[in-house]
Amino acid sequence: MTSENLEGHMTRARSVGSPGVAERFASAIATLSLTLMLVPAVAAPPSGSAANGDTRLESMQIEIWPEYDRPAALVILRGELAGNVALPAVVSLRIPASSGGPAAVAFATEKSGKLLNLAHDRSDAADFIVLRFTVPARFFHVEFYDRLATDIGERSYKYLWPGDLPVSWLDVVLQEPAGASNISVKPELVESASGADGLRYRSAQLGPAERGKPLPIEIRYSKTDPRTSAQILNLSAPAPLPQAGSAPLAAPLPGPKEPSWFFPALGATALLVAAAASAFVLWWRRRRHVGPAARAGYCSKCRNEVVAGDRFCSKCGAPLK
Repeated sequence: MTSENLEGHMTRARSVGSPGVAERFASAIATLSLTLMLVPAVAAPPSGSAANGDTRLESMQIEIWPEYDRPAALVILRGELAGNVALPAVVSLRIPASSGGPAAVAFATEKSGKLLNLAHDRSDAADFIVLRFTVPARFFHVEFYDRLATDIGERSYKYLWPGDLPVSWLDVVLQEPAGASNISVKPELVESASGADGLRYRSAQLGPAERGKPLPIEIRYSKTDPRTSAQILNLSAPAPLPQAGSAPLAAPLPGPKEPSWFFPALGATALLVAAAASAFVLWWRRRRHVGPAARAGYCSKCRNEVVAGDRFCSKCGAPLK
């Protein structure tokens, strides 16, 4: 095809659409738009686990601090999700109804890292309060104060780990109350050490814990001093946990990650939709200006119908006068 013929064909294509062009453009745009909407859905990784359905803990440390800064037993649950648990993960835990609810629910991006408050839901039952929260990182932290009779000399407290989650490694730690004596714990906590706060800590590594298998922890001791450990040792009260986002984190949260091709595919699809839409708009504007009157006229050589403004015949390529 000569350059004159080629230019004639291009002029014709810009001037008049063949039958069904508008429908084909509309169909193409609809198809590409649907693709654009489906790409995020296909690329998105699975959301967090259903409540405890496939959630397993690598470790759980249960700490009990009787009469630390209140005439009650402070219970601290420090959990670490197993490495194969998808993040964010939904966790459901029961705490005693006698606690009245959690004092703190938090998460951290690393073990012993800075704790940030975590939103949670609760539902109350007869003996337990069920806490449900979504953890964006592998480490979570729950605190609550439970009832402890401190108006008698021989004091005791019993905590029941309900076994809501399977645990590969379970630790138990007891903070001995200042001024207490005759302390006994079941199960036996064989390790003992002094903390920087001046209090002694007993601990034991109990190994794996099965889901649905409760673990009772019973503590007994003698104490006549009505003051808490914090009052006796002049310890400062713990500062409130910061809200998530109130301070910059040491590292980004390891949340869901898109595949490496996700954003390029999304961008390419968006460009295709934009190009198709632009072409359609340009064609339609041209079409609106080419009415029946503008199509009058014939090529003097082959008698093919031509459009006003064409410089060459779209059929034979002859120059138009």
